[in-house]
Amino acid sequence: MEPRIDYQQAIPKDGIHALYALERAIRTSGLEMSLIELVKMRASQINGCAYCLDMHSKDARAEGETEQRLYGLSAWREAPYYSERERAALEWTEAVTLVARDQVPDEIYERVRKQFNETELGNLTLAVVAINGWNRIAIAFRAVPGTYQTPATRPATSAT
Repeated sequence: MEPRIDYQQAIPKDGIHALYALERAIRTSGLEMSLIELVKMRASQINGCAYCLDMHSKDARAEGETEQRLYGLSAWREAPYYSERERAALEWTEAVTLVARDQVPDEIYERVRKQFNETELGNLTLAVVAINGWNRIAIAFRAVPGTYQTPATRPATSAT
């Protein structure tokens, strides 16, 4: 697969910087990084974004996530190794990602509110919005899966 364009170069800097600022806000929101990575993985599964699945599986593993939980994510309802909070986040992720299908039903909102306060739910929703945006960019411009390196595994660059 060949990329269509280099979106890092093609999208105006203000736009890319806004997406990166949103990512920083999510990372510093107080939500658990493990939860954020599960959300990013689940939305990317739903959207079929191979690049983002590659990226976030690597990031999740770098943060200490287990292979078992990553492999079982698409069947999280049947898997015993997700907490109630994670289950709520995954259900919210699915509902918001598939918003055109059911408009985020009240019963899902009520279940999620038992695990997240208003601020946390706002931040969780921003995480879902952000990954859905990144999925659309990566899919539209055919970002190549397998090329992503976690910050810890990237080659060092010399400062000039």
